Amino acid sequence: MIREGLVEQLESISEFFERSTSCLSEEDSAFLPRDGTFTTAQQIAHTAQTIDWFVDGMFNPSGFDLDFEKHTKITMACSSLDSARDRFSKAVANAIEVIGKKSDGELNQSLPDGPVMGGAPRFAVVGAIADHTAHHRGALTVYSRLLGKVPKMPYADM
Repeated sequence: MIREGLVEQLESISEFFERSTSCLSEEDSAFLPRDGTFTTAQQIAHTAQTIDWFVDGMFNPSGFDLDFEKHTKITMACSSLDSARDRFSKAVANAIEVIGKKSDGELNQSLPDGPVMGGAPRFAVVGAIADHTAHHRGALTVYSRLLGKVPKMPYADM
């Protein structure tokens, strides 16, 4: 069944993200490598918010909420790494719960027409979540190294 594979993929996404960012601590929350970028806490908050955004858009008849100014304000308000990590855990748990309750038929239905994955099958959203999360996981490993920390390999507990 499709949903079991998607749930496994979401669990792996979470594990890889958490492992590779585990060297970061609350004291690193406000680290900003350069003006105009997200802080460490904001990177994780944005990643969590985007998981929620994808899951909502996946099943919303109107498609994806494209009010990015609103989304950015929410992300920019996050100042705590611990809070951002909690948001991330909750976003993944929600995605697993929502997707885990859907039938293969529902997951195979097309997304509404629009600029974000319009017409793609709903299940393709999990691949987009994986890509987006990996992008920010990579950015956060650079942040870690700039802070003098060594991130764990995401795919193996070393």
